[in-house]
Amino acid sequence: MEGLCHHYRFLIVTLVLLSGLRQSYSSTTTRQFEFNIEWKKLTRLCHTKPLLTVNGEYPGPTIAVHEGDHVEVKVTNRVAMNTTIHWHGIRQLRSAWADGPAYITQCPIRGGQSYTYNFTVIDQRGTLLWHAHYGWQRASLYGAFIIYPRMPYPFSVPIQSEVPIIFGEWWNGDVDAVENEMMLYGGGPNSSDAYTINGLPGPLYPCSKKDTFIQTVERGKTYLFRIINAALNDELFFAIANHTLTVVEADAVYTKPFTTRAIMVAPGQTTNVLVTANQFPDSSGMFVMAAKPYVTAIFPFDNSTTAGFLKYQSTRTGKIEAPTLPTNLAVHNLPEMKDTVYATTFSKMLRSLATPEYPCNVPKKIDKRVITTVSLNLQDCPANKTCKGFSGKRFFASMNNQSFVRPFKSVLESHYKNLTNVEFSSDFPEKPPTAFDYTGVDPFTGNMNTEFGTKLLVVPYGTNMEIVLQGTSFLNTENHPIHVHGHNFFVVGSGFGNFDVAKDPAKYNLVDPPERNTVPVPTGGWAAIRLKADNPGVWFIHCHLEEHTSWGLAMVLIVKNGIGQSQSLLPPPKDLPLC
Repeated sequence: MEGLCHHYRFLIVTLVLLSGLRQSYSSTTTRQFEFNIEWKKLTRLCHTKPLLTVNGEYPGPTIAVHEGDHVEVKVTNRVAMNTTIHWHGIRQLRSAWADGPAYITQCPIRGGQSYTYNFTVIDQRGTLLWHAHYGWQRASLYGAFIIYPRMPYPFSVPIQSEVPIIFGEWWNGDVDAVENEMMLYGGGPNSSDAYTINGLPGPLYPCSKKDTFIQTVERGKTYLFRIINAALNDELFFAIANHTLTVVEADAVYTKPFTTRAIMVAPGQTTNVLVTANQFPDSSGMFVMAAKPYVTAIFPFDNSTTAGFLKYQSTRTGKIEAPTLPTNLAVHNLPEMKDTVYATTFSKMLRSLATPEYPCNVPKKIDKRVITTVSLNLQDCPANKTCKGFSGKRFFASMNNQSFVRPFKSVLESHYKNLTNVEFSSDFPEKPPTAFDYTGVDPFTGNMNTEFGTKLLVVPYGTNMEIVLQGTSFLNTENHPIHVHGHNFFVVGSGFGNFDVAKDPAKYNLVDPPERNTVPVPTGGWAAIRLKADNPGVWFIHCHLEEHTSWGLAMVLIVKNGIGQSQSLLPPPKDLPLC
């Protein structure tokens, strides 16, 4: 139990320090951080292995800044492999060089080299995350990115303390080997061995009672939980036994508050909730908090649950003893793994605050509508090759039947220097190349071969865009969390079945739609998002299930420079890595 006590004491100390940091920020300034990419031996589930970390920490260090601050993060790569870091949800206004996705906005940081990410946090506040954006490195290279506001929170409930909750996944084996085998043979990847809360699996896994997250609370007090899904391939439900959650923010944008028994958070999404310690615990003094997958895939998945505890502070005095975990670990308010109805209902409850202080600037009229399928694909096996996908073929994924191939040069650098490049072209299709019954097609008998390439979508600065993300039933109707770099967007509509351009736009919410950076496209359905393309640069749009990105479910949006310096991409930094 000594290890378990250490874990929750350390987290309490960390939260006290962060609370003090929040109070100390009173003016715009430059915040400097150093990230060292290095190996560290770590033990989970009775299994010790070298783990790729930042500064030897798992999860990595929290970046805590204030709204309006300039941020400099020097990343030094001390391992013999390439890497990059992405600041997920930071809009990177005119600073696309700091966005991070490998070969999209930069060449990777090679072993032994450094790169300093420079950017300013403009008109953003709340909970985001950072993570590696090279291969599957974000399995362990991730952490919280917290932006403290300059104005008081728009809710009046006094907050006792703020608690980061980061979900992740743990593999006993080598994650790089999992990805490499998947891409070599075209089969589905091996699933993780555990989910984690702040790097700790919890008591439902072997040898893990000592590796359990415990958050101490005081009865009658309210806490702000900053919940982050950094898992590689899984959307997750989360709940706390006998407690309700009041949602007040999603993807670092305030929402109209609403209470719920559980939340669904997709990879790359964040959700802030208020938790009031208003229950009466049993003799253990604890209530279970748990996360388990929301499942829509046919591929193997980690069918397990990570658990931690909300420990009510005792008023008794005397000797401090190690906590005894409860014997009943059930969380009855946690939805079932395939509860699409609950996931859909939860998503529909999210609404922008839409106040004078925090307006909802959704484009009412659009200049361009792009309709793109988001699809799994099954490719014929090349001659003399071994393929381990369904029916002896290879799994891929695509948008408008274009399976994205990352080039060997930075797209942003080529765009900035006006270099011609045979690796990519500016002709991404703005509608599906062939119309069909997208969500009604037979999952296995249709022609599911895709085309491969690096086709870009190019728009003028200031374009009011609508992107309709249309799921398909190829192989399976599946929920796809789509992340847009460089822009927030508004989820103006969604539904099941096929998008109807003649009828569905009339049902859009153009008053207070949720503003996000990652949207789960409903399983067997569609989602419509609107944004103003007012950030010049090159921006990755992709599924945040890492296996799907590896298979090609991605595209690139280029926003041209506007008029004058304030609407133009900044010059590249001098230490920009070379390919």
